[in-house]
Amino acid sequence: MCKPLGAADIRELARSAGVRPRKTFGQHFVVDPGVLRKIARYAELSSEDIALEIGPGFGSLTLVLLPLVRRLLAVEIDRVLAAVLPETIRRRCPAFADRLVVVHGDVLRLTTLPDDPTVLVANLPYNVAVPAVLRVFERFSTVTRAVIMVQREVAERLCADPGSPAYGAPSIKLRWYGRARIVGSVSADVFWPRPQVESTVVRIDRQPPPVPGVDRAAVFAVIDAAFAQRRKMLRRALSAWAGSAQAAEERILAAGLRPTDRGEALTLGDFIRLAQAPPTR
Repeated sequence: MCKPLGAADIRELARSAGVRPRKTFGQHFVVDPGVLRKIARYAELSSEDIALEIGPGFGSLTLVLLPLVRRLLAVEIDRVLAAVLPETIRRRCPAFADRLVVVHGDVLRLTTLPDDPTVLVANLPYNVAVPAVLRVFERFSTVTRAVIMVQREVAERLCADPGSPAYGAPSIKLRWYGRARIVGSVSADVFWPRPQVESTVVRIDRQPPPVPGVDRAAVFAVIDAAFAQRRKMLRRALSAWAGSAQAAEERILAAGLRPTDRGEALTLGDFIRLAQAPPTR
């Protein structure tokens, strides 16, 4: 098995590599291996899985995942950490080191990977968590599920239902790809440096597209328009998207909705009907 990284190990690795956690990358490293083993259990990994890890850092979660999967694709934006990670894995996990593939790059810009991932498992940097998850589910259709550790407020947004205060564009866009649910909570004390927020573990299971043949980009454009001014009623919020307030009202009515509704009350199905509603002539 692999030798886990504790708090002293991570601090020593950071010292020897000349690394200080960078706020711009949202770097907070987990120093409690028990938390990481829980995350792996939530993912229900098998020996046939090809796991995708975003932001592996010094490899705390990587060391937990490697014995459980066929291959691990680790995407790291920090050049120094991407260079240090393979050597750390060779020293602490020699039996499984050949399963690791490190990709130096920005997940938000990735178009291809060396293999087709089946599962995303990651302690996601707080500043890119939502776009990273949506990007992975959009670009890599082979990903059937994800288990991610994110800021509690982000988790609430991803899992929110219509009408709740946390409900917004991320909630609805994620529904396009699958269903999210909170499966655990994590204390700030397990991170170095300690963040000022609590963290939550979310599991997402991919589901088929809600309506076959619907243009996802068109649906997402309506969602973005509705939540750009989330406190406004649909008639005004969608006026630029539709071309005018009158055109927006006609499309809203054609979708079976009320012009006085707000985006925060609409379901994904409502937005799909809006995107499909014929424009006025």
